Amino acid sequence: MKLIPAKTPGFVKSLFPNFIWNIDTNKQELYLTFDDGPTPEITPWVLEQLKTYNAKATFFCIGSNVAKHPEILKAILADGHSIGNHTYNHLKGWKRKTKDYLEDVELAQKAIDKISSSDRKLFRPPYGKFKTKQAKQLQKLGYNIVMWDVLSFDWDAKISEEQCFNNIFNSAKEGSIIVLHDSIKAERNLKAVLPKVLKYYSERGFGFKAIH
Repeated sequence: MKLIPAKTPGFVKSLFPNFIWNIDTNKQELYLTFDDGPTPEITPWVLEQLKTYNAKATFFCIGSNVAKHPEILKAILADGHSIGNHTYNHLKGWKRKTKDYLEDVELAQKAIDKISSSDRKLFRPPYGKFKTKQAKQLQKLGYNIVMWDVLSFDWDAKISEEQCFNNIFNSAKEGSIIVLHDSIKAERNLKAVLPKVLKYYSERGFGFKAIH
């Protein structure tokens, strides 16, 4: 049994009401997010899948990957997707001093800002965990902290492609923010599940939107 559920419990959301857990809407819209890229072996494939369904998404990028692959970030933006900050070095916030953590986030933002002109700063902590003090300081710096409503667990090699899809299918609803990963680690599940998710929900009248 997983300690972290695929569907974020309401009481967890209520503990951190200033974080974005889902988008308040009655429309048939889902919000796909992709963490840990840009990754040359995966992200361009993701963009092609999204384009097939005219789907928009949000990419929470690791700053060091942005610095190495700026052309992929440009491609993400050219396709109309939005960009978020996922720290420069994929840091575990609870293991870092707040000052060091904030410096790493700002370093990632500088890498992103060289390419992106967005004036709204989105941030998602790696592993979904960081210190309350870190969160408050980031919000003071103008970051909107985006968490999630649904975890796919696509990075977990122990779960099957079917389980990965069902984590989304059994939990997603209008306005859900769904976590996927454009990473090597998640490749097997992502490549099986993303086309299926896009097809299934598109056929049922859902659209896929980016967080802005």
